[in-house]
Amino acid sequence: MKLHETYTLNNGLEIPKIGFGTAPLKGEEAYNAVLNAIKAGYRHIDTAQVYGNESDVGRAIKDSGIPRENLFITTKLDSRIKNYDDALDAFHASLKRLGLTYVDLYLIHAPWPFDDIGSVHNEGNVAVWKAFEELYEEGYAKAIGVSNFDVDDLQFLLPQAVFQPAVNQIKRHIGFPQQAIETYCKNHGILVEAYSPLGRGAFFDDATVLSYAQEHGVHPAQIALAYLLQKDLLPLPRSKNPEHIKANGTIDFTLSDDAIDALDRLRFD
Repeated sequence: MKLHETYTLNNGLEIPKIGFGTAPLKGEEAYNAVLNAIKAGYRHIDTAQVYGNESDVGRAIKDSGIPRENLFITTKLDSRIKNYDDALDAFHASLKRLGLTYVDLYLIHAPWPFDDIGSVHNEGNVAVWKAFEELYEEGYAKAIGVSNFDVDDLQFLLPQAVFQPAVNQIKRHIGFPQQAIETYCKNHGILVEAYSPLGRGAFFDDATVLSYAQEHGVHPAQIALAYLLQKDLLPLPRSKNPEHIKANGTIDFTLSDDAIDALDRLRFD
């Protein structure tokens, strides 16, 4: 049962191997999905400032009845913020919306604003990272990391960091390889988390994926998650359907090396 298994981050903190993603859920949809995920056994919940659902996630956390120390909560800084003071202010606003006294993981959501993808903000990211390091040292964030960072972004940040990022959260699923950044992160002790691990269902009807799903008696989504887990990546599936939520957390089979190789050869956006 992968929901109760963990990876160990580069600062020694344990993080559940499967997280529950919450974008773009809002309001009661977000609340119910998170509550159902926690009831299904998920202990790792991922949200972000820009998702607009931190209050809903926080309410579900509170109502779940699970002790705070048994949960792993991630949120992310709005990618438009690229200065020290605003980063600190935004973090404490997130913490208030979540109704928590700390988060387990805090991420820079992207190296660039989402409305200006690809623009360069190296110095701004370093300034934000200094704020993150302060939050880490003060115990407000048990681990700190980044999201959507490529090799060039990390090559600029790492030499100026006192504490190395624990995580890089990137888009990753069957048919969407990210070999360069995955290799770089692994070589530097940075865990890669995979958002959109189900590829919006793009490969659910693929003959190769379906053949392995039939072989193991599971849904194609579970093949997608097993594939990532066997590559030592951390998937963040999201669903509103309680049955799908439960199934996505039940990965109790192993894909063969031949299956992994076959899935590696697929390509999807």
